[in-house]
Amino acid sequence: MSGQPSPRNILAGELRRDFVVLPNGDVRLDVAGGNLLYAAAGLSVWDKSFPPGLVARVGSDFPQEWIDEFSSWGFDVRGIHVLEQPIDLRSFYAYRDPNQRVEEEPMGYFSSIGQPFPKILLGYKPRSDEPDSRSRLSRTSLRHTDLIPEYLEATAAHICPVDFLTHSLLPAVLRQSGFTFITLDPSIRYMNPSFREDIASIVTGLNAFLPSEEEVRLLYRGRSTDLWEMAESIAQFGCEIIVIKRGVRGQLLYDSAAKKRWEIPAYPINTVDPTGAGDAFCGGFLAGFRRTFDPIQAALYGNISASLVMEGRGPFYALDSLPTLAQARLEALVQSVREV
Repeated sequence: MSGQPSPRNILAGELRRDFVVLPNGDVRLDVAGGNLLYAAAGLSVWDKSFPPGLVARVGSDFPQEWIDEFSSWGFDVRGIHVLEQPIDLRSFYAYRDPNQRVEEEPMGYFSSIGQPFPKILLGYKPRSDEPDSRSRLSRTSLRHTDLIPEYLEATAAHICPVDFLTHSLLPAVLRQSGFTFITLDPSIRYMNPSFREDIASIVTGLNAFLPSEEEVRLLYRGRSTDLWEMAESIAQFGCEIIVIKRGVRGQLLYDSAAKKRWEIPAYPINTVDPTGAGDAFCGGFLAGFRRTFDPIQAALYGNISASLVMEGRGPFYALDSLPTLAQARLEALVQSVREV
């Protein structure tokens, strides 16, 4: 990999080993996943010429052949830091339907649907619902040392959902390194009222903040039920663009500089696997903004990236689609954007 040029865009987030029960009942066991891969796929739908640099931490037991596969799909994997010790990166999801995902103890779930329990999930425990720490890094928390020198020559970055401390520290490191465009998708583990006063430390100076509807409603629980009011409140911390991702209902976009509100419907598809749709949106958003410098166009790019990912299984399905398909969907969807 010597002589490999620096990436134009870097993406920071998590890599996981996914165990998924799809809405149609099909089961996918121990497949490559994590928000980082889906964001990279969403970006690469639009920009295959410049491989995104991936930043993540994994354990010694993370399959090297997977990392090689990521490289074969056109991703720059030099920023994946393989630690010396193993780390349990398993994630179990089950979809009741395309819009309802449950994350529960898998043994009970497989028993409830009359399916044999996969032995590879022995010892698995769902992630704790405890709020993130404001002061303690985990083994997979990203450090500034994970940003290799070649990556600091990039000019744009998206930070996927990770822990609060990473989110509060990493944007400043990127800004000091000369990054001109930084977007961030918050984690549900800190989007709650107890962190409401801390959100400013994350949002200040971002170009775009990209939460889900569920996350902003949790953050403002007891204070507001108006999504536009929430978006304006967050924008006051010094963020230019707020996009609230609403799943099958599309996105709400608030442009704080222009003081304008936009509603973008989701591109209509038959969903096969909803996993990673929000992350693919974020990757597409970054690609769209780099190409057009227009937040509405960026949201449309993200919207189409999400639609392509959800039509198949796993993060790489969208990368096999014809470039003309994404462009055709973009041109069809732009007619449905509505200022409110």
